[in-house]
Amino acid sequence: MEQTISFPVEGMSCASCAARLEKVLDRLDGVQASVNFATTRAQVSLSDGHAGMVDVLAAVRQAGFAPTTRNLDLSLSGLSCASCVGRVEKVLNALPSVQASVNLATERAHVTFVPGVVEVPALIAAVEKAGYGARVYEEQNAQDDARAQQRVWQRALWEFALATILSLPFVGQMVIMMAGLPMMDMPRMLQLMLAGVVLFGCGRGLFRAAWHAVRGGSANMDVLVVMGTGVAWVFSAAVTLMKLDQPVYFEASALVVTLVLLGRLLEARAKASAGAGMASLLRLQPRMAHVERPGGVVDESVDQLAIGDVFVVRPGESMPVDGAVLEGASEVNEAMLTGESNLVAKTAGAEVFAGTLNQTGALRVRATKVGAQTVLASIVQMVQQAQGSKASVQRLADKVSAVFVPAVLALAVLTFAGTWLATGSATVSLVHGVSVLVIACPCALGLATPTAIMVGTGLGARAGILFRNADALEQARRLNLLVTDKTGTLTRGQPGVVASQTAEGIQSDDFLRLACALEQNSEHPLARAVMEHARAAGIAPVAVEDFKAVPGQGVSARVGGQVVRLGSPDFLSQNGCVVDTALVQAWQAEGRTVIGVAREQAVLGYLALADEIRPEARAAITALRARGLRVVMLTGDNERAAQAVAHQVGIDEVVAGVLPDGKAAEITRLKGASLCVGMVGDGINDAPALASADVSFAIGAGADVALETADVVLVRSDLMAVVDAITLSHATVGKIRQNLFFAFIYNLLGLPLAALGALNPVLAGAAMAMSSVSVVSNSLLLNRWKPVRREAVNATPKV
Repeated sequence: MEQTISFPVEGMSCASCAARLEKVLDRLDGVQASVNFATTRAQVSLSDGHAGMVDVLAAVRQAGFAPTTRNLDLSLSGLSCASCVGRVEKVLNALPSVQASVNLATERAHVTFVPGVVEVPALIAAVEKAGYGARVYEEQNAQDDARAQQRVWQRALWEFALATILSLPFVGQMVIMMAGLPMMDMPRMLQLMLAGVVLFGCGRGLFRAAWHAVRGGSANMDVLVVMGTGVAWVFSAAVTLMKLDQPVYFEASALVVTLVLLGRLLEARAKASAGAGMASLLRLQPRMAHVERPGGVVDESVDQLAIGDVFVVRPGESMPVDGAVLEGASEVNEAMLTGESNLVAKTAGAEVFAGTLNQTGALRVRATKVGAQTVLASIVQMVQQAQGSKASVQRLADKVSAVFVPAVLALAVLTFAGTWLATGSATVSLVHGVSVLVIACPCALGLATPTAIMVGTGLGARAGILFRNADALEQARRLNLLVTDKTGTLTRGQPGVVASQTAEGIQSDDFLRLACALEQNSEHPLARAVMEHARAAGIAPVAVEDFKAVPGQGVSARVGGQVVRLGSPDFLSQNGCVVDTALVQAWQAEGRTVIGVAREQAVLGYLALADEIRPEARAAITALRARGLRVVMLTGDNERAAQAVAHQVGIDEVVAGVLPDGKAAEITRLKGASLCVGMVGDGINDAPALASADVSFAIGAGADVALETADVVLVRSDLMAVVDAITLSHATVGKIRQNLFFAFIYNLLGLPLAALGALNPVLAGAAMAMSSVSVVSNSLLLNRWKPVRREAVNATPKV
């Protein structure tokens, strides 16, 4: 039978590329290929018993091209433990071109596949065939998901409540027996009926999930619970109906199911709390916007907004999309972006972002980014991507989970057989075997890593730290060397006035008034710095006449009938002014740009301008070094300027005059010294070095290419966020290790104790139910982590 498949291909630049790829594919046994350059698609016909799609895709990559892939998230249902995760991943990854990663905590699968080779219905069908539910996850269905989860929660709550009520007679009987009080045995037929309703009524979801797992060829925690409680109930029912003189274990089956249902309820609530950070991000964007239309301002769904639409945001409302302010003045709380609650003033021309809260005045805004383009949408997407990824530390848990349930089943059989041989009692053997089945905790193993990752990435997002994947969150703690760029990273990336000196008898206000008068009509960065310095001092410019500019040197004009000049020391010297050479040379030796102001031939004073150091830079470097990190500055600037900045922020190692490709080579060299190297940068020239580092940090105000390349994005453009990212990494990995310890210790201690008869099935069930709850609750303790207090940052140092 012949199969024809068409799929897209990237990397073809001309018709000869298509011909070459077609030739490569035709060499495969049983393959006939046709490659169309115009549509950038390859169509292959495969014969049975010959090369398959895996071989075809490998040949495409070997030829230097790449099949176009698509990313998709599937919302899953029916997952109960790590074994379920392994089963779903196995059936999805068995499909050609598919790479899938399943997250138990979020109950989602992140799937990468080649359209045409595999389609979405085939992905869903594979999951359903394995015994689980699946549908395409869509962001706009978040509220529907919440309502569905609420319905599931309410149903589970009623099932647990009913199971509790029906199990109370068993509890009462056990309490009376343990107290040594006289009692009358509950009729066995009543026990049979009560336990039967608990088991097959309240616990029917366990049986359904176990059946799906077995039908799909796997075994999970539900199989263990169902086998343990089911065997106990069937044995007890047989004893009751056949009126045998044997003990019954109806209370064990009823109470174990009740405890499992309680554990599921607590686990679901704890998982919801773990994902609260994500949910809070999703709730930031309002559903409606006040949009200007020809008939006036109307309320419309945010989904209908388009770029260029004008909308109004009133005090107390959140921005519906990103935009630019047209009219109005207000203060906006941008804590959702930066993690800082300081209000930011917004006037005409300022940028506003979706989800930020307008506080004081009304704003009229033009939409610049909508839908998935907004900064909020990008943050949500990055957090979801990180929460859906797997940290390398999880691989151990995945390997254990793959063999866990079969190993427990084998141990239960051996326990039953061994106890029977040792005691000669089938009932004692049954109790021991059931205890082994119900104490097993594969859920705890599956939840240990993803719940901690969920909480950690959510905390990071609220603090303005976006981890692109779980590995970045895990690896940041391993850094022992941090390389940082200078311009835009340690410094603001724009010049500012850092020093001034006036001639004897000249008032500084008069000097600044003339300086800003000459610079008020210029758009040069140095001119803007002078104007900003004057505005900060409350100085207004005076009127000028006969304004002239000399490109690259300075400007001149008449003020009050006198000629006033502003420019470089050379410009002033050329016009007959006597310049203070010693002062100029001293400032220039520190990497500063010097300009002077003269009236006629008399110099009134000098201004030193330099790229301002970030106010938190020195505190951040000190904090990093206190954590044992070696810090190196890597810059393309000259040695003198680099050393001046390094001295101010406390960096001892400087590599200056490095071109962009040289930065990447330097990172590679440092990594070769068995160091775990991090890189902080913000510009296009930093992208190669960011890509080369083990963990890369991009300052949020930097170039888009740097943000796309980095593992961690620092939204608030604050170097202290690097310290926060590292401390959060330490805290998260610490929780992961604690969780894995809890998960393993439960099983390492519980399984032998159950096999030896030291735990009865009820206690074993309680321990199993609480294992997952303890792991998720421990992850929630991560919420105690706090970013470094910004009040501790020193005042802005100058270069």
